[in-house]
Amino acid sequence: MEMNLQPTASTCFVSGRAFAEGDRVASFLVRGPALEIMRYDVGEPAATEFRPEGTVACRWVHGFKPRAREENADRAMKLTAENLFLTLSDPATEPTPETVRLVQFLALMLERKRLLRPKGLTADGTRRVYEHARSKERHEVPVGELDQAFFIAIQEQLSVLVGPPREAPTPATVAAE
Repeated sequence: MEMNLQPTASTCFVSGRAFAEGDRVASFLVRGPALEIMRYDVGEPAATEFRPEGTVACRWVHGFKPRAREENADRAMKLTAENLFLTLSDPATEPTPETVRLVQFLALMLERKRLLRPKGLTADGTRRVYEHARSKERHEVPVGELDQAFFIAIQEQLSVLVGPPREAPTPATVAAE
């Protein structure tokens, strides 16, 4: 999964006020009416007023950090499954049911791709510990029930980001071709 998105905004989408270092920012990934994926950054106090056109795929809250001058903005714009996982699993990001579900799914996917290495459970058994292969950073992911309800919910969430699943052709359609 790879999408190109704008990097974190330096101003609030709703109020237009510039963010200062440490401000709490709510970031939204939204699939717009033309099926484009947009990221909106809104100061947390103004987040209740934010009404995006389209469907919100996920939302997370984090502290604002100005981009370093030497940071490659083009690279930061590329949103991959790995970058989304690292963003959502950052301890500074406040978890929501939607982001926790997405982090659990991305961890499974990235473990399969060998970008995350499982390191066991936390002492209390409520979180799985993963080590990021490149950075060696450890990330804790809440243990969850990966049941049918989980996969239905994650399918709905992912369909907002990448579109609905393609329907398999019916046998009559295949035979007619």
